[in-house]
Amino acid sequence: MTNSATPSTREQRREKTAARLTTASRRLTAERGLSGFTVEELCSEVGVSRRTFFNYFPSKEEAVLGVDEADEGQRLAERFLALGSRGWPAVIDDLVDLAREHVRTDDLGLAERADLHAAIMREPRLLARFLGQTQDRERGLIELVALREGVGTDDPRARTAVHIVFVLLRDASDRILAHGAVEEFDRALTASLDAARAVLAPSPSRKDTP
Repeated sequence: MTNSATPSTREQRREKTAARLTTASRRLTAERGLSGFTVEELCSEVGVSRRTFFNYFPSKEEAVLGVDEADEGQRLAERFLALGSRGWPAVIDDLVDLAREHVRTDDLGLAERADLHAAIMREPRLLARFLGQTQDRERGLIELVALREGVGTDDPRARTAVHIVFVLLRDASDRILAHGAVEEFDRALTASLDAARAVLAPSPSRKDTP
């Protein structure tokens, strides 16, 4: 007898359950703080058991931060490397394109993004963990860029390219949280990229003042 629940189907169910737990935990944390609700309340809202919760996350804090999407990150890294070295401006373009794709596939709406931001800003330990995760991602991307461009991880061009992209992402995220919708992320990110290019463009040579 064939089991109708294929591994891919089970994995999809696991991802959906984890996403529901994360979405609810972020909203509750944004509203009440981590100490303002119990695991039982969270489970009741999502419709799962306490045991199920702990099969996914060791704590409410981890639920708010969400599942580390290692497979998605690896897939995007492979795509970035496959594009090959084409100069430093292309590094920023390629990283921005991959960020756009990730945002399109992470299934977070505007409300969920606002809840995540509010939860992180409300809880200092979440903020510290989030900043640590961001630094880890920056280091990982610097290593990826350095590998593709054939330079060391201490090369200032690799570090600067990654730091610029992170600033652009933060600016675009702030923009959509304040004014827009998630479907406008591409437009916001493009506007941030255009602004950076305008600021970083070489200045015209100036004649010496007599």
